[in-house]
Amino acid sequence: MPAPVICFGQQPCGFFPRRFLYAKFVTARKLQAEIGGEIVFFCHDSDHDCRETQTTLRHRKTGEPQTFNFTFANKVQRKWSPLFLKRIPADWPGHTARQLPNFVAPRWVELFKQAPAANAADFCLAMYQGMGLLDGIRVVRSSDPAVRQAACAVTDCFVDVPHAGEIVRARLMDGALKLHEGGDSYLTLPGTPYTQAQVSPTRDSRLRWMQSVIHCTHYIAGAGEQAYLNKADAPEITFVNRDPIDRSDEAYTDLPS
Repeated sequence: MPAPVICFGQQPCGFFPRRFLYAKFVTARKLQAEIGGEIVFFCHDSDHDCRETQTTLRHRKTGEPQTFNFTFANKVQRKWSPLFLKRIPADWPGHTARQLPNFVAPRWVELFKQAPAANAADFCLAMYQGMGLLDGIRVVRSSDPAVRQAACAVTDCFVDVPHAGEIVRARLMDGALKLHEGGDSYLTLPGTPYTQAQVSPTRDSRLRWMQSVIHCTHYIAGAGEQAYLNKADAPEITFVNRDPIDRSDEAYTDLPS
């Protein structure tokens, strides 16, 4: 029997990880202690929704929640560029760092100041690494051209293409590349050739696409994922519920020293 491959997936979800992501790390490590094998974090940094990186912290004195997020270079990037290409303005780290002492311990403020500020995905991963969450874990990024080239072909997909001086993540719909403008409104882009290195999956095709590269034996999923995952796409996987955690959508900063 091959060694177990324990996988969980998530978009970069805050510069301090949301508590549900922390719970996935905990669940994966507990399972690894039981059955062995390796842990793989499938980081879906091709996602373009800027709401994914919202970071809710609680004031250290009052306990009141406050939500932070990156700012981005321009409106096109904010709305449609994938997270690995959403550039962070130079003034954002300093402005945010000045507020953080009211919300997190000094060591996390210092870690934040040292994180590379090139783009949202890199920043989040650098924070998770600095917090020790990625120790001993293999990270597979959906933005990696080598991963995309190795993945199975999917027709239900997004394609990274040029638009208005940026790279945007356009949905392939009815043979055309479209940008969602809200509601039922879409902007149709001019036809342009593309390769598999520009393709990333949708929510519904993500499991099959991911599995064609990672070949995991166990997949840890939250309640939301369990509701939409098409398990028939990967009958060889054993699906595991992530451990429960309170205030799951807030940021996790309670790691022991």
